[in-house]
Amino acid sequence: QVQLVESGGGLVQAGGSLRLSCAASGRAFYSYSMGWFRQAPGNEREFVAVIARSGDRYYADSVKGRFTISRDNAKGTVYLQMNSLKPEDTAVYYCAATNTGATLRNRIEYDYWGQGTQVTVSL
Repeated sequence: QVQLVESGGGLVQAGGSLRLSCAASGRAFYSYSMGWFRQAPGNEREFVAVIARSGDRYYADSVKGRFTISRDNAKGTVYLQMNSLKPEDTAVYYCAATNTGATLRNRIEYDYWGQGTQVTVSL
């Protein structure tokens, strides 16, 4: 069992930066691939980024070059550094964990989810 708690969301102007954190409780954090998803009002929850338990990283095309995912296994925490933010990045951001996922880009592969943190980017 893994419990996930996100933090770091907020209101920022376009072009600004935010760093999201996701703290995991439970055993064997290192054995989980950790993903970030987001959901804007009226939209489905979409993949943003993932860092596999191997350390490999994958990003959605819409955030590639602007967002960076990282993890600290000793602290049981995964981060999402978001730079050059755009109004279209406005959404609730969710952290998720899986140790059985295949593509790691599909939300149905994830077993554990945080409660989400709101990111709002203004013009």
